[in-house]
Amino acid sequence: MNQIEPLYDKKYTCAMCESTFTTKKVRSRFVKVLNFDTDFAPLYADGFENPNFYYINVCPDCGYSFTDDFSSYFPPGAKQVIQDKICSQWVPHDYGAERTIQDALNTFKLAAYSSMLKKEKHIVTAGLYIRIAWLYRSTENLDQELRFLKLALKEYTESYSTGDYKGTQVSELRLMYLIGELSRRLGQTQDAVRFFSKVIEKQRQSVEPQIIQLAKDRWQEMREDKVVSGS
Repeated sequence: MNQIEPLYDKKYTCAMCESTFTTKKVRSRFVKVLNFDTDFAPLYADGFENPNFYYINVCPDCGYSFTDDFSSYFPPGAKQVIQDKICSQWVPHDYGAERTIQDALNTFKLAAYSSMLKKEKHIVTAGLYIRIAWLYRSTENLDQELRFLKLALKEYTESYSTGDYKGTQVSELRLMYLIGELSRRLGQTQDAVRFFSKVIEKQRQSVEPQIIQLAKDRWQEMREDKVVSGS
């Protein structure tokens, strides 16, 4: 009997150059999450795969990089901008095999750039930036982690103000909590308190009690930190 491998090939057609390519994805049985950090970063068990390594699809021919969350729509002029900024400078490189953490970081940065040039929804770009921060956290690179948390916070805040998260898997409550939590991690205490308060105010009509509890826990931690620091 053949042994089942953790990675399998998935076929895509590039929306930019229309070439087809395969890229690796992780079979769910080879993913084991032990728990989640306070900003929803998953902690994977040793010996299991990190599916974030394979989250991004990179066209080996033109360099356009995307996720399953990208829309099929390109705003007027976007394809030409991507052609000029990415495709024309692309040195053919195939990320379709097993990836290292550095490969994963490279693919995410390509996708974030593609997302920005394409004017993808803020909620989509934010999801890329926060995953880059999580990858850097796993390598204990605090400077880069904070850099990308800051970029994620900016995009999440834009998503909240424009409402472009509506119709996605990210609920308003989850988004408000994330803005509060990233603000807290970046030392922006007033914004953190404001958004945690917004979450807690919704507790009577919420269908996500675990997020209400997370906001209460962070709020309590911040109050205790304030007492300890004497401010």
